[in-house]
Amino acid sequence: MTSSTLSSSLPSGRTALLVCTAAVLSLAVAMGIGRFAFTPLFPLMVRDGLLDSEAGALLAASNYLGYLVGAMLASRLSLRAETLLALGLAGTVAVTAAIGWTASLPAWAVLRFLAGVLSAWTLVATSTWGLGWLAAAGRAHLAGLMFAGVGLGIAAAGLFCLALAGSAISSQAMWVDLALLAAVAVILPLAASRRLPVPAPAAAAPAPDAASRTSAVRTGGLIACYTLFGFGYILPATYLPALARQLVDDPAIFGWAWPVFGLAAALSTVLVSWRLHKANRLKVWAGAHVVMAAGVLLPALWVSLAGVVAAALLVGGTFMVITMVGMQEARHRVQGNAAAILGRMTAGFAFGQLMGPVVSGAIGYLTAHSPAALHTALTLAAAGLILSAIWLWREASHSTLIKEHP
Repeated sequence: MTSSTLSSSLPSGRTALLVCTAAVLSLAVAMGIGRFAFTPLFPLMVRDGLLDSEAGALLAASNYLGYLVGAMLASRLSLRAETLLALGLAGTVAVTAAIGWTASLPAWAVLRFLAGVLSAWTLVATSTWGLGWLAAAGRAHLAGLMFAGVGLGIAAAGLFCLALAGSAISSQAMWVDLALLAAVAVILPLAASRRLPVPAPAAAAPAPDAASRTSAVRTGGLIACYTLFGFGYILPATYLPALARQLVDDPAIFGWAWPVFGLAAALSTVLVSWRLHKANRLKVWAGAHVVMAAGVLLPALWVSLAGVVAAALLVGGTFMVITMVGMQEARHRVQGNAAAILGRMTAGFAFGQLMGPVVSGAIGYLTAHSPAALHTALTLAAAGLILSAIWLWREASHSTLIKEHP
C-alpha cells in the first residue's frame, strides 16, 4: 500500500493527530530519556558513589560526540526515515537499560556515545517523517505539538527523578525503570511510522521560480546560526541543575530546575506554532536567540535560586522553538532532500554544543578560576546568539525583498 493510499484512507485530521502523537512519544523517548535523562540522574549517581564531577564531564562529552557523529551519519545514510526512526528508538531503549545493568565507567562512556548517536538519528528521522506528513495533511501549524515531545520528555524524566530522589531506589534501577517506560512509549511511533511512510512529493508540483532556486542553496547561514545556538544552549543546560544544587542542597527544591526547563520547552513550541503562520520564521528564530541570550547571561549576573529558575524558563522556553523553526526553514529551502539538510543542521548544533564545555574548560585552564571561566564562556555564548540573531533578522528582510522584487 502506497503512502498516497494510506493518506486517503484516513481523514487528514486523524492522520495529523496520529502523526503528532507518535512524534511526541518518539521525541520524548529519544531526547527526554535517551539524551537528557542523564542531567537529573547525574546528582543521584554522585549520591550513590557511582560518579564524580570528572566522570560526569567525560560521560557528557561522550554523549555530545555521539550526537555529532549520529547527525553526520544521518545526513549520509541511505536509509528511509522510518527505518532510521526504528533503529533510533529500539536502540535508545536498549542503551538506557544497559546503563543500569553495569557500573563500569568505560562501558558507560560507550553507552552514552551510542545514546547520542541514536538520539540524533531519531530527531532527524522524526522531523523528516513528521513534518513531511503534517505538510501533506495541510496541518503544518501542528509542528509545535510534535516538537513539544522533547520538552515533555525532559519534564517527565525530571519529575521521575524528583519523585524517586528521596526513596531507597538506586540510580541504576531508575535507568532500568526509564527503559521500561520508553519500551512502552515507542510502540505507537514504531507502528505509525511503519504504516505511514513519508509521503512522496506531489508529482505535479509547479517548477520553482528563480527566488525559490536561490533560497534552496542558501542554507550555510542557517547551519552557522544553528551551530551558535548549540554553543549558546549547552552551557546553561549543563550547569543550571548543578548551580541550583549549589544554592539549595535539597533535591525537593533544586530538582525542580529540570522539570521547569522541560515544561517551558513544551509549552513554548505549542504557543509559538499557533501564531507562526502570521509571522516570519526567521524573525521568530532571531527573537528566540535574543531571549535565550538573556537566559544565558542571567546566571552570571544574578546568582540566586530565582535567577536560576528565570534562566531555566528563558532558555527552556526558546531552545525547542529554535529547533522547530530552524528545522522547518531548512526543510522548506531544500524540499527535495529533507533528511540530508536536517542532518547537517543537527550536526552543526552537535558541534556547537560539543565546543561549549571545551571552550569553558580551556578558559578555566588559562585563568585557573572556574567561576570566572564559566561567566566568560556564558558571555561568549550570549554574544554568539546576539550576532546570529542580527544575521537572521537581516536574512528575513532580504528574503522578503527577494519575494517582492523577483
